[in-house]
Amino acid sequence: MRFLVLGGTAWLGRTVAADAAERGHEVACLARGDSGDVAPGVRFVRSDRDRDEAFDQVLDQRWDAVIDVAAQPGHVRRAVACLEPVAAHYLFVSSANVYASQREVHQDESAQLLQPLESDVMDTLEVYGEAKVACENAAMAAFGPDRSLIARAGLIGGPGDSSGRTGYWPWRFARPSNPDGIVVVPDAPDVPTALIDVRDLAAWLVTCAESGITGAFNVSANHMLLPAHLAVARAIAGHKGQLLSVSPRWLTEHGVHSWSGPASLPLWLDDPDWYGINARDTGRAHAAGLLPRPLYQTLADTLTWELSLPHPGPHGAGLTDEEEQAVIKSIADGR
Repeated sequence: MRFLVLGGTAWLGRTVAADAAERGHEVACLARGDSGDVAPGVRFVRSDRDRDEAFDQVLDQRWDAVIDVAAQPGHVRRAVACLEPVAAHYLFVSSANVYASQREVHQDESAQLLQPLESDVMDTLEVYGEAKVACENAAMAAFGPDRSLIARAGLIGGPGDSSGRTGYWPWRFARPSNPDGIVVVPDAPDVPTALIDVRDLAAWLVTCAESGITGAFNVSANHMLLPAHLAVARAIAGHKGQLLSVSPRWLTEHGVHSWSGPASLPLWLDDPDWYGINARDTGRAHAAGLLPRPLYQTLADTLTWELSLPHPGPHGAGLTDEEEQAVIKSIADGR
C-alpha cells in the first residue's frame, strides 16, 4: 500500500510512518521537518500546510491511505479538499476532548460533541476540543463515512513522551527526592486513568488502513483507578519507601497542580467533571483490532527512555526535587 502521513517527523506521526514502513508499505511524510527526521525507509516531502500549494508535490499519484494528526482546522480543510480526488481512505487522529461532557463514564462514540471551531486557526488550547471537532467534520464531509476513520485518542504515552505525564511516576519512584525515599502522591482513590502506548495506537491505525476500516472510535487503553496506576509505576521502579498521600484540597491550596504541567502531580484530576475523559467505552476499537500492551510494559520502557536522557528528571510535568521536598516539609511542620 501507499501511505501518506501528514506530519511524520514528530512523536505519533513518526511512529505511524515507521510502523507502516516496517510492514513493507511505501510511505511518504509531508511536513515542514522542524520536529526532526523521518523514520528509516520513509520518503520526506518538505511542505508547509499553511500555504495553498502545500499538497502540490503529492497530487500526481494515488494514495491508499492518508493519516493526519493535525489540530488546526484550516490544515485539515485544505488537506481533504486537495487529497480527496487522489486518496482512497482518510484516517484522522482526533481526541477524547471532542465530547461536550467529560463527567459521565463509559460513554461511547454516540455521545454529544462540542460545537466545531469556525475559524481555521486554533489560537489557544482552550478551544482544542472544538478545533478537533472541526477537523473531524472536514474529514467526514470530504471523504464520507465509507472512506474516513476518526480515532478519538485518549492520553497517549510511552517512550518519547515529552509531556512527562507517562514518565514522571516511574521516574519519581526510581529517583525519590529525599534520602528516606518518601514520594508524594495525591489522595485520590476514585480518579480514573487511561493510557494508550503510542506504538499501539500507531499499529492500530496502520492495521485499520490496511483493512479499510471506517467510522469513529474511542481509542484508549489500560483503564484503572489512579492508585492502581501508581502501584504499577512503583513496582517497575522497585520503590520501597513511604507514600505520602496528600489531600487534593491541601495540594490545590499549596500550588500543586493536577494532570500536567510544572509543579504538578500528573494524571491526578481534581475536578470530577473531567473523570469521563479517562473512562470512555472503547469496545468498538477493540473489536476493530486494537491490541494494547500492558501498562507495566509501557511504563518500564518509558522509564528506560527517561533515564537515558542527558538530563533525566521531571520535564513537562511533575514536581522537581525541591518542590517535593517543600511539600514533605510543609506536611511535617503541620502547615
